[in-house]
Amino acid sequence: MIERDVLAVLPLRPRVFGILLALAEGPRHGYGIMRELSEEAGQGLLGPGTLYRTLKEMQEAGLITVTSGPTDQSDGPPRRYYTLSGFGKRVAAAEAGRMRALVSRAGRVLESH
Repeated sequence: MIERDVLAVLPLRPRVFGILLALAEGPRHGYGIMRELSEEAGQGLLGPGTLYRTLKEMQEAGLITVTSGPTDQSDGPPRRYYTLSGFGKRVAAAEAGRMRALVSRAGRVLESH
């Protein structure tokens, strides 16, 4: 059974689900997330303003956490790395299940007509 607090945040906006999936593969900085989402079919371009506003909302909701990245990669300030939280992982899994059920239903309904 899915936790009640997980159900409270479903369904997810596509960009939130896309960010959770990107972070499920490992920590990423904002530019890395933006680049990955722009390469995914159907995600479209996600501008920096929208991305960072969404990341802030996701952090406040407990879906992700923020850490400092390695400092030896550049001369500039350290990048902020975003990581999927345990709650974020459960939410992503629940959303994937919800979407699978929806696609399955669509297949049954559309094939019968």
